[in-house]
Amino acid sequence: MNELMAARSLTTRPVVTLGGDAVAQVKDTVFDAEAGRITGFTLSGRGLLSGPLRESLPWPAVHALGHDAVLVRDRRELAETAAVMARREAAQGRVLGARVLTDAGTDVGTVLDVVVEGGGSGRVVGFRVAASKSLAPGSRRRRRQVYVPRGETLAVSGRALVLPADAVRHVVGSLDELAALAAGGVPGHRREPSS
Repeated sequence: MNELMAARSLTTRPVVTLGGDAVAQVKDTVFDAEAGRITGFTLSGRGLLSGPLRESLPWPAVHALGHDAVLVRDRRELAETAAVMARREAAQGRVLGARVLTDAGTDVGTVLDVVVEGGGSGRVVGFRVAASKSLAPGSRRRRRQVYVPRGETLAVSGRALVLPADAVRHVVGSLDELAALAAGGVPGHRREPSS
């Protein structure tokens, strides 16, 4: 399994050709929440004063999503931003701040970030969530962030994500634990969030 990374950490990651030319940097990650895949990236120019580009990077043009850069074969792989943003999936991909519920009606918390697999898959494997009181008892200040695996099915409805109830049994406290779980870690493992 490839390295897992938070979608927010991809912001400002350079987009580099296989020839070594830095052509842009990631502005935002766009994904299809129901399919659980990145559909592309909106881009900005390189440097602090550079604004958004009119071009975007559709996922099929990505050679690899790495720890330090997004690799593309050639600059010609970039497309008009509308090609990524106008897709039906882009509207569904706005999940930051969304409420997370199970299909059994349990409030899990609020989405803080989306966790994606690097390499060539672009697969969404889970979410970093501000845990609800039912998931992590205690005062709001003492509750913590947890990682919830995506599960096999996921429904997106307005400003809510609905996960299978089984996904909550696999809540973990760190990105490393989520990576182990996604790679076939201990089935049924549930790490109780501590306060």
